[in-house]
Amino acid sequence: MSRVCEITWKRTWVGNTRSHSMRASRRKYYPNLFYRNIKDPETGLVYRIKVSAAGLRTLKKKGII
Repeated sequence: MSRVCEITWKRTWVGNTRSHSMRASRRKYYPNLFYRNIKDPETGLVYRIKVSAAGLRTLKKKGII
């Protein structure tokens, strides 16, 4: 499964790591992802979603969690 937040669509991105001599090596930056169970108030079903830390703050702000 891919490392993508289902709320904010944050995903893995690629950049350079720089040594002291400024040589570049490719590396990956991963989002800060968690699995959370979200309950749908209308149907009562529980959904397991992969969400980033920023996505959790968004869900709390909207009152979903």
